[in-house]
Amino acid sequence: MQDWRKIVGKNVRRIRQERDITQEKLAFEAEIDLTYIGGIERGKRNPSLLVMARIAEALSVPLTRLLAE
Repeated sequence: MQDWRKIVGKNVRRIRQERDITQEKLAFEAEIDLTYIGGIERGKRNPSLLVMARIAEALSVPLTRLLAE
C-alpha cells in the first residue's frame, strides 16, 4: 500500500525547493502553520484536500502534481 503522506510530502518539498521558496514563505502564502508544513514535507501529517489545494495554489501548480508518484 502506498503511503500518500510521503508522496505528497516529497512532492511539496521538491516543488518548493525548485521554486526557491522557504517553508516559512510557503506557510505564509498557504495560510498554514510553519510546523504543519514541515510535518507534511516529512510525511508525518495527513493534510486535508483543502490544505493540499492551498499549498498547490501557493506553489502555482495543479493539485494533481502534489499527488504524482
